[in-house]
Amino acid sequence: MLSERIFNISNQKNFNEIALEVFSYQFQQNKVYREFCELLNRNPGNVATLEEIPFLPIEFFKKKKVVSGTNSEEIIFTSSGTTGATTSKHYVTNLKVYEQSFLKAFEIFYGKPEEMVVLALLPSYLERQGSSLIYMADRLIKLSKHPESGFYLNDLESLQNKLTALDKSEKKTLLLGVSFALLDLVENYDFNLKNTTIMETGGMKGRRKEMIREELHQVLSKGFGIEKIHSEYGMTELLSQAYSKGDGIFNTPPWMKILIRDAEDALSYLPAHKTGGINVIDLANFNSCSFIATQDLGRKIQENQTEILGRFDNSDIRGCNLLLL
Repeated sequence: MLSERIFNISNQKNFNEIALEVFSYQFQQNKVYREFCELLNRNPGNVATLEEIPFLPIEFFKKKKVVSGTNSEEIIFTSSGTTGATTSKHYVTNLKVYEQSFLKAFEIFYGKPEEMVVLALLPSYLERQGSSLIYMADRLIKLSKHPESGFYLNDLESLQNKLTALDKSEKKTLLLGVSFALLDLVENYDFNLKNTTIMETGGMKGRRKEMIREELHQVLSKGFGIEKIHSEYGMTELLSQAYSKGDGIFNTPPWMKILIRDAEDALSYLPAHKTGGINVIDLANFNSCSFIATQDLGRKIQENQTEILGRFDNSDIRGCNLLLL
């Protein structure tokens, strides 16, 4: 079974073999992706390396139904967006694969959710339908089986009391929060946490002025009284996440890989420490598209480590907008 093989990838050679197999499958079974590949004159017959695989611009998820195979969707995840903006839609035909992906990755980097209290401060996500992040957080909260675990919307005082009490009792605690809400929390209350991990999911969602990650983490580190702020890097269009335990350096699970493309030439790749556009291979996303060109900027630190730097200034990815008109 493909999903079992994907979640048991053990080395680079194994990853490459399965990635090429997934590319061949999606070329045959995903009409939108196949049309895009054909415009670039790429097909399973002339693609032999990861770098030769075409990466579908993420904008396609706003205008097309990007699905591989013929199964009906079990859920539609939608992206957040400003009022009037077109949102992305991810038609997920197998929720079990999504759960397997985020749970296995979470355990790799943080251990079993049963071993901790999970708190989620995600107001902008709770206020709308179709958030994949809310789905993940809800599952982690339920699996933690701690009565203290749960979501918080606007009651920051209750959250402050809960965090302080849990930390004093030395219970291992994870607070997953959207950036603007975490800033609201530290601006209103003082913390000196010793047993709590703070993980920001990024984004001001129009509530505050955007900040670079370094500045955001400095404010949050000081406010919570902790050395490092963790981060989660995921998106509506993917089924997997990368995690950072500080300094904006992200690690990927074995079935996920980040490549850095040249911002001026979307079909060329850059060496380590050079800044460019982020291409993501998410093999768990085999029922949709596993090869996505994002609108994010980053640079490779080493094989499975990437620094995420921010977004492109322009709304579209240069050189990648075939088929969108």
